[in-house]
Amino acid sequence: QEVKLWHAMKITAFVLATGLLVFTALANSVSWYVHNIWDPPGHFWQTTWLKFYYLFDGKEWTIFLLGAALVPSLAFWCFNGILMVADVTGKPAFITRYRIQLGKNDPVDTKKLRQAIYIALCNQFFISLPMLVPMFYIMKWWGNTFSKELPTFYWFLVELSIFTLIEEILFYYTHRLVHLPLLYKHIHKKHHEWTAPIGVVSVYAHPVEHILSNTLPVMTGPMIMGSHIVSIAAWFSIALITTSISHCGYHLPFLPSPEFHDFHHLKFNQCYGVLGVLDYLHGTDTVFRQTKAFERHRVLLSLTPLSESIPDAPRRAE
Repeated sequence: QEVKLWHAMKITAFVLATGLLVFTALANSVSWYVHNIWDPPGHFWQTTWLKFYYLFDGKEWTIFLLGAALVPSLAFWCFNGILMVADVTGKPAFITRYRIQLGKNDPVDTKKLRQAIYIALCNQFFISLPMLVPMFYIMKWWGNTFSKELPTFYWFLVELSIFTLIEEILFYYTHRLVHLPLLYKHIHKKHHEWTAPIGVVSVYAHPVEHILSNTLPVMTGPMIMGSHIVSIAAWFSIALITTSISHCGYHLPFLPSPEFHDFHHLKFNQCYGVLGVLDYLHGTDTVFRQTKAFERHRVLLSLTPLSESIPDAPRRAE
């Protein structure tokens, strides 16, 4: 175990060091690109933010609701709306041909889908939304959330890295917690009704699980960092779209691989985290690493489905 831990630490250190070097090398060019291409004279984003701020007369609660609730929700439902069309109709083919679990949800059971949508909306309106109230007062205490000056691009990247790390830690351990037999039976089993998940199932969960595993791991980072509302809106949107991709059931080109979490829904006792680092350290991905799904667990950079280029081994005849 010590050898494995040391090996994992070396891999992590190598990845972080390499990432730091690449980031340092590209920082000036990225900054130039952002400033000169996306930020025309007058600092486009800063000017846009100020227009938005004054449009609502600087009313912090209104701005917070729009940034922390409305924008992420629109991102979630617009993205999942496209996926649900494919789930129900089997079209367009350029999405459905990338299905991970072949023959599953083809098409999706519309009764189950309606139930999933209902639970997802209930969780968002009656759990996530009220949880924004204490978060609002914590952010007001920090005093930076509604600043008229936007954070720098560099600082947003730093925050994004910290948010991701915090989410990985909190999600992994709360997820392991709800897999304990008693909690699984009464709480987490609901989420695992979908052994072949779809995007909207990412927030289809028991209310307790939605608080512990879905909401707190994402909210905690900004509350610790005292982040700007624009950073919060971007992070919440990224988190919701990322978890939708993890559950969507399609390994689409140029998007993050959903193979890791899809395998969790298939086998239940593997792949508990988001990034996979803690799964490696705790040995909760050993079965996954021996499968074709692990070979497919990468960003697809071509238009050929990985289920075709790396197919599952044929089943032995009984």
